[in-house]
Amino acid sequence: MEVSENLSEKALYDYNLVRRAVDSKDQKAYAELMSRYRDSIYFMLLKMINNKDDADDLTIEAFGKAFHRLHQYTPNYAFSTWLFKIASNNCIDWIRKQKKKMLSIDNPIGTEDGDEMTIELKSHGPDPLDVVMKDQKSDVIREVVDKLKPRYRTLIELRYYKEYSYEEIATELDLPLGTVKAQLFRAREFLENLLDGREDHI
Repeated sequence: MEVSENLSEKALYDYNLVRRAVDSKDQKAYAELMSRYRDSIYFMLLKMINNKDDADDLTIEAFGKAFHRLHQYTPNYAFSTWLFKIASNNCIDWIRKQKKKMLSIDNPIGTEDGDEMTIELKSHGPDPLDVVMKDQKSDVIREVVDKLKPRYRTLIELRYYKEYSYEEIATELDLPLGTVKAQLFRAREFLENLLDGREDHI
C-alpha cells in the first residue's frame, strides 16, 4: 500500500504499528496504539459531553470500533486523524441516542398501579469471552486489560479472572446491578473487537 509522503515521523510510526496489528495480529501493537492515544481521545470526548464516566465509556467504544475496522485504514492521512474522526462521530451518534432515550437501566420505573419495575440487560447465549479468558493463551490480552481505565480493569478482572457473578461484582463494588452489566458490556465489546479475527481463540 502506498504511504503518503506527507505523513510525519509520528504518523509513520503509527502506520507501522497498524501494519503489525493487522498483518500479524500483534496484541502489543494494539496495546501501544491505545496507549498513545487513549488520553487525548478521552479529553476530546470530555470536552464534547462534559461527563467523565461517559467519556471513559466512549473512549473504550472508539478504540473498539477503530480496531474492528483497522484493516480499512489507509495511510493517505495520519492514523490519529482517522481515529479522532471515528471517536467524534461515535460520540455525536451517542449524543443523538441520549436525546431519544427516556429510560434508565438503573432506576426503577413507576407503573400506573403503583408498582415499580426495573429494566434488565439480558445476555443472549453464552458469553464469548468466557472461553477466551479461560484459554491458556489469554495472557495475550492481559496487557490490553492493564491499559484499561481502573474502573473497567477491575470489572474485567472480577468477572473473568476471578469468575465473580454479576451479583457478586455489584456487591463487591457497591454498584447497581444494571450499572455493572452495562459497564461490563462496553468493556467486553471493546475486548471482543480487539480479538476479532482470532478464531483460534474463540
